[in-house]
Amino acid sequence: MKHSLWAVALIVLISSGCNEDRPVPVFSPSQLIPQPQFISESEGSFLLPSGCSLYTASHLLAEADFLKGWLADGFGINTTSSSDSAAADICLSTADLGLGDEGYQLTIDVNGIAIVGQTAHGLFHGIQTLRQIEPQTFITKGKTVVHYPMLTIKDEPRFPHRGMLLDCCRHFMDKEFVKRYIDLLAYHKMNTLHWHLTEDQGWRIEIKKYPKLTEVGAWRTEEDGSRYGGFYSQDDIREVVAHANSRHVTIIPEIELPGHSCAAIAAYPQLSCEGKSIPVEAEWGVFKDIYCAGNDSVFIFLKDVLTEVMTLFPSEYIHIGGDEAPKFRWEHCDKCQKRITAMGLHDEHELQSWFIGEIGTFLEENGRKMIGWDEILEGGLPAGAAVQSWRGVEGGIAAARAGHEVVMSPTSHCYFDYGLESTDMFEVYEFDPIPSELAEDKHHFIRGGECNMWTEHAPQNTIDSKVFPRILAMAEVLWTYPAIRDKEEFHSRVKTHFARLDALGVDYGFECVPLAFTTTIGDSATTISIAPNIDDLSIRFRSVGDKSWEEFTQAISTSSTANLEFQVERGGKLYPTSIQSHICYHQALNKPFELNFEYSPWYSGGGDSALVDGILGTLDFRDGHWQALQGGNVDLIVDLGVETQLSNLSSRYYFYGNAWIFLPSKVEYFSSHDGEHWTSLGSVSHAIDPKNKDQLIQEFPLETTASARYVRLVGHNFGQNPEWHDAPGLASWIFCDEFVVR
Repeated sequence: MKHSLWAVALIVLISSGCNEDRPVPVFSPSQLIPQPQFISESEGSFLLPSGCSLYTASHLLAEADFLKGWLADGFGINTTSSSDSAAADICLSTADLGLGDEGYQLTIDVNGIAIVGQTAHGLFHGIQTLRQIEPQTFITKGKTVVHYPMLTIKDEPRFPHRGMLLDCCRHFMDKEFVKRYIDLLAYHKMNTLHWHLTEDQGWRIEIKKYPKLTEVGAWRTEEDGSRYGGFYSQDDIREVVAHANSRHVTIIPEIELPGHSCAAIAAYPQLSCEGKSIPVEAEWGVFKDIYCAGNDSVFIFLKDVLTEVMTLFPSEYIHIGGDEAPKFRWEHCDKCQKRITAMGLHDEHELQSWFIGEIGTFLEENGRKMIGWDEILEGGLPAGAAVQSWRGVEGGIAAARAGHEVVMSPTSHCYFDYGLESTDMFEVYEFDPIPSELAEDKHHFIRGGECNMWTEHAPQNTIDSKVFPRILAMAEVLWTYPAIRDKEEFHSRVKTHFARLDALGVDYGFECVPLAFTTTIGDSATTISIAPNIDDLSIRFRSVGDKSWEEFTQAISTSSTANLEFQVERGGKLYPTSIQSHICYHQALNKPFELNFEYSPWYSGGGDSALVDGILGTLDFRDGHWQALQGGNVDLIVDLGVETQLSNLSSRYYFYGNAWIFLPSKVEYFSSHDGEHWTSLGSVSHAIDPKNKDQLIQEFPLETTASARYVRLVGHNFGQNPEWHDAPGLASWIFCDEFVVR
């Protein structure tokens, strides 16, 4: 076949007459994720023969080997090399397409398949598109008859950085698993793996000069006494990097500093301010032991580590973390205070900026660039540093306005460790890395975005169901321009794409929380109704604690409290957890109320009425039903409308000390006849040790014989995190979900 300049142009294709007696597969752009920028379709198809010929430009042999391996493994098709592009069934080449480095054009016509890349990287993307065009009928391995539809696709990405963070520290991931995720990223045209390799809970990369980092720092003792951990040898790292290079995926390693460093300090205690031996952390959270900024040997250590890291990873950027570094140790460290004085710094925030700047200068001297989480903005952003903005987009906006490159990964859209109730696939699809408030002349500083897969609560066997299908939305957001994206049309492509994920062995999850609950408050009962958010669900329910399930067929009502859980199945796949709904009926429902506090926009509980809506929160404080504030009291007044005989008042609060969420020091209840003069009905305290490591819900009930028209609840904030806490002196949170009046 002749693949000359006409194969590069956008052309009208003619149909094939050679396949009249063969079934022709149905194809539409609905099979492609991410959506290409341009598609031109024509009638007919091309039959790829079982012994096809392949022409490859000499500089594309690695990409050709990938294509050959896929055809052989997937279909048993053996390819022979051809020196004549005009006679080959498949032709791979590069040319100036007027696109960016990752652009490509794929043409399928009566003569065969031509993939032209702007570069080898672009060509590889074209091969991935060809894989997705593979007719669904022939996905199963071993099929040898493959029809391809006639079309031309011309394509390039919107953003140059399209990444995923994989945290292999909290839970260790096998080397082959990491390589598999590189393959999955490449299949969906993602080009960056942000590999999180050091943490409080484990140091995962071998450093020859400091063997204790893996002898000690790679292992932790779990609560049951078992030893957990693992690490990647330098040979492992080289193997994974080589695999990534062959898939045109860049690995950016993350070496956390100055915080999230307990595992390193456990191996070498002299790196800390106190110099004391500590264990590798076995709990989740933020811890006060961090690298000592006043100790010169710390910088020798970090530069030695980064030198070995740079020999292993060829990436332009090295990620240094910089997030969640409590300053408590620095505030009480003579060496750190002397450093502040000697360098003319104002405070510990500027000390962190100086610390980061020292590392940034070292990386620049070695031909690399530094990227860190948006906390590196605090105290001044080091010159040349790029910012990964996770605490919203504000940090990214500030960095871009200051002329720094930015990767956007806000918790609102990009944290895949969060449950679907916090961030589902449709919310991810609405993500735009370029904030509307950023001036157009600063847009070019936004390199792209990342989805973050933190693994505190996600061992290896759960990663697929958390990442997929949400990463499909992220892949399209970062590749495809907004003008040609449509959420409903995307969802239809996702449903088609599930068969491809099945073939790839991906244990994907659901697009969103599958059930939508509607709570109706009547004169004497609260009723909960359910509507499915996605198609083809079977729904069962039971009371929490029961052993048997029953089919859900109608709404459920209660005149007191009902604790329900629902099990959802689609196509033989169970939703990974039961979905709980706790509802109650009481006399404050539908009554006027007054909030005397300002709740956090991150934890609104659904709005002003959250504390008197009849819906109780679950053990997931991100479930959308908890209303919370930091550093203040819960204060709520309800007008019952008429003088009412009271029997019981109660309110529920969440406790999770590691997340700075503490129970109230006490809860007070008041009554009033006029809404101005208040009588205390009593206060309720608790006996929960604030050092308790559990997550729990505590009720604060008060029995009374008073009568009143107005009732008031005051939940007193615990106050500042105590000295023993890993974030001492900072304001704690109070989480409340319902003021029950009976």
